[in-house]
Amino acid sequence: MKNNIFIWYPKCSTCQKAKKWLENNQVKFQERHIVDEVPTEKELKEWIQKGKYPIKKFFNTSGLKYKELNLKEKLLTMKEEEQIKLLASNGMLIKRPILVSEDIILVGFKEKEWEEAFKTK
Repeated sequence: MKNNIFIWYPKCSTCQKAKKWLENNQVKFQERHIVDEVPTEKELKEWIQKGKYPIKKFFNTSGLKYKELNLKEKLLTMKEEEQIKLLASNGMLIKRPILVSEDIILVGFKEKEWEEAFKTK
């Protein structure tokens, strides 16, 4: 598996754990800072279609920006198109880390899920 893109926020402890996991399991990857290089609408659309997660899973529901914008309520009435546009507007709204490769999209870090995706133990 090549061309793994690890999208993260360096100050996030979960992202740090995920990065360490990738390194410990010899998974090659390119780093991408989620705030400096916010995923585009096109990328998000592709990941949502390709992945196994609902769009809600892409939102950083514990983030300050999410709470500040009262998105728990607003998302209920927003169309998917609007949600994607909103996600692409601010990297801090996006759940992290995200690992993207040709055949895998992982959102958030759950070690068992990553082990399964990479068939490691």
